[in-house]
Amino acid sequence: MNLNYLLGLLLFIFWIVALVDCIKGNSPNKLLWIVLIVLVPFLGSILYFLLGRSPARV
Repeated sequence: MNLNYLLGLLLFIFWIVALVDCIKGNSPNKLLWIVLIVLVPFLGSILYFLLGRSPARV
């Protein structure tokens, strides 16, 4: 039972990190990504980090 709570907490933190990163970033489709992350929390967060995040500048 405690493992379920831990997993839920980690997924919630992952969702918050994706949302904050999207809001602070300068993606051209920022509003679309925010809507996707909010409406489909886990899948939207994964897709944002895989496809929507701007590449880091060196």
